[in-house]
Amino acid sequence: MKKKKTRMEKDSLGTRPVPAAAYYGIETVRALENFPVSGLGFHPDFIWALAVIKKACALSNRSLGRLDSRRAGAIVKACNEVMAGIHNGEFVTDALQSGAGVSIHMNANEVITNRALEILGRKKGDHVSLHSHDHVNMGQSTNDVIPTALRLAALKLSGEFRLVSQALERALMEKAREFRKIVKAGRTHLQDAAPITMGQEFSGWAVQLQKGRQRLELLARGLLELGIGGSAVGTGLNTSLRYTQAVVRNLKKLTGFPVKRARNLFAVMQNDADFAAVSGALRDYSLSMIQIANDLRLLSSGPNTGLGEIRLPALQPGSSIMPGKVNPVIPEVTVQVGFQVIGNDTAIAFAAASGECELNVMRPVIIHNLLQSFEILKNTLRILRTRCVEGIRVDREKCRQHAENSFGIAAALNPYIGYSKAAECVQEALRKKQTLRQVILSKGLLSEKELARILSPGNLTRPSK
Repeated sequence: MKKKKTRMEKDSLGTRPVPAAAYYGIETVRALENFPVSGLGFHPDFIWALAVIKKACALSNRSLGRLDSRRAGAIVKACNEVMAGIHNGEFVTDALQSGAGVSIHMNANEVITNRALEILGRKKGDHVSLHSHDHVNMGQSTNDVIPTALRLAALKLSGEFRLVSQALERALMEKAREFRKIVKAGRTHLQDAAPITMGQEFSGWAVQLQKGRQRLELLARGLLELGIGGSAVGTGLNTSLRYTQAVVRNLKKLTGFPVKRARNLFAVMQNDADFAAVSGALRDYSLSMIQIANDLRLLSSGPNTGLGEIRLPALQPGSSIMPGKVNPVIPEVTVQVGFQVIGNDTAIAFAAASGECELNVMRPVIIHNLLQSFEILKNTLRILRTRCVEGIRVDREKCRQHAENSFGIAAALNPYIGYSKAAECVQEALRKKQTLRQVILSKGLLSEKELARILSPGNLTRPSK
């Protein structure tokens, strides 16, 4: 077996061989040795955010005369490549790692440094020409860079989430309009209840998701307050107010987000309640999503022995032993994703509560879980819309039968024959296996004409004017 070429690098703890072709360096190698934990990497948008910050800082340091144009230019070019995803494979540290995200921060500094060295015509590891701490990390600390990167990544993903959620809301409302005249049995406690139209049911789902999205958008505004410039503990050690203002201006320009300097740098460094709030909104959204997906499963159950009121698109065979079986696979995966988001939120809540004094060191688990929640939710909402909702069809005859056979229509009779008499008729219909209409007519309580008016779809599914 051919031995891989290496280069030797030195840090404050000693020396280590580093793969010769790698852009990462010795501090990343140490992280690989220390944290072979999950096999999970960081979300690409978090890597993008780290590079955006490094670029904004380099531009700011150059404008303030702290970093020469030659080094700054090379750093900016390297950051542009990282932002474009060209070097994602070099970000190799495990998602579950040392506190505060030190390892992924070192990883980023080393990748940007070594690529910038190449741009300058130097060899990787030539820290005399360009240093990962002294130049790429100038004026920064893990403690202000990492939470700022998470804010930027979460803002980027929240924008993508908003678009896919709105598209699903529109699809559900389109189905609500399509099915607006189809009366069906309502159900509460999984028992017969007052009738409803299929369109009304779909409209409720659409508004549930709309409200959940709007809650998220409101809480995501808290992510716009950035702690960059706080340096190690929030005091701005080795920085200046001009530097912080310049970095925030550059980040605003580079990302398009209306970010601003945090009102209190100590607060955003000590506390991760902003991330917990956004995660909680994703959890709450998932609760509605789970309910909707389970309703789709229930209403499509059958086809012969279940409710069978709707038909979902047939996407794949559903059994290795039962020929012809087709399962509601998209609602099934939707529910599972919802469960995962709820689990992620629990991990985030524990981590957010675990800050001590000037820093919450549990941020890596917050980063992984929050960005994963955004990613799997936005992907699932797109799949739910395109692979399921848009293709839903209604069995009109099944809906009509269920509506007519439901004892829930008895509620509409209360103003005419009273609650007690209506209840007696329901019990008799059950005993005699007749419809409620048949029992009422046989007792002469109401005429056919009166029943037709009282039980008309319009009267059953809308309040009187």
